[in-house]
Amino acid sequence: MELVLITGMSGAGRTIVLRKFEDMGYFCVDNLPPALLPQFARLCRDQGNVSRAACVVDLRGGKFFQGLSGAIEELRAAGVRTTILFLDSSDEVLTRRFKETRRRHPLFGRRRGIPESIHSERLALQDVRGMADKIIDTSTMLPRDLRAEIAEHFAHGHTPGPTITVRSFGFKHGIPLDADLVFDVRLLANPHYVPALKDTDGLCPEVVEYVKRDPNTSEYLTRLFDLLAFSLPLYVAEGKAYLTIAIGCTGGKHRSVVLAEEVVRFLKGLGYHVVVQHRDIGKAWG
Repeated sequence: MELVLITGMSGAGRTIVLRKFEDMGYFCVDNLPPALLPQFARLCRDQGNVSRAACVVDLRGGKFFQGLSGAIEELRAAGVRTTILFLDSSDEVLTRRFKETRRRHPLFGRRRGIPESIHSERLALQDVRGMADKIIDTSTMLPRDLRAEIAEHFAHGHTPGPTITVRSFGFKHGIPLDADLVFDVRLLANPHYVPALKDTDGLCPEVVEYVKRDPNTSEYLTRLFDLLAFSLPLYVAEGKAYLTIAIGCTGGKHRSVVLAEEVVRFLKGLGYHVVVQHRDIGKAWG
């Protein structure tokens, strides 16, 4: 049986995600106390003939939430394939979302305001975030983007090895919160300073040719491929289900996009399930 535990920051999109799982045919439950998770899994497997389920577990459970770690250990010991999905977002975005929706934060009654409540929740979820198999930062996502990512990662059947997300980004827009590996390609020749290429992006053949013409690009990719070829089997042996590789340049439009596409081709050639995302390709450079 496959069980996805959806948790994370209030306002980061748990409801959207749970509805998407339901659309994909998962048996879904919201706000289930962790202590009941093993019993729920047994009920699904033994009596309900349910092979895939998703549950939201979060701080709304109060003191019950503290038993999550023990419940997960019990589930995995019983042979339930358990994935912890943690939804995160920046404090600024979470504050804005609560103000726009006028919904009450679950910790608001004990704190002075929304920012303080968010800070307290983040501290309380530190350990759970560290246990997560997959972290999604929804700060810059529209609901449709979040639903698409959930479908990309969970709609397909179980495949061996991790699902790898290769994400290009611009350092000036911030490093992705969910990145496991971060590579800086700002040392390569920058097409931004070529007038004919400035307003294009890394999917443009002329930009690809320009970046690859830099002799350092070939050497960089060779060493990067060697590192990934060595590291990824170790992640597989460790049982890691998801891995995010972030490749950044200054603005996230040119160099990072070119190299992200090269990494995707390389990893697919090794047989990995790979998703590519160009986070900042449409943003202004200056």
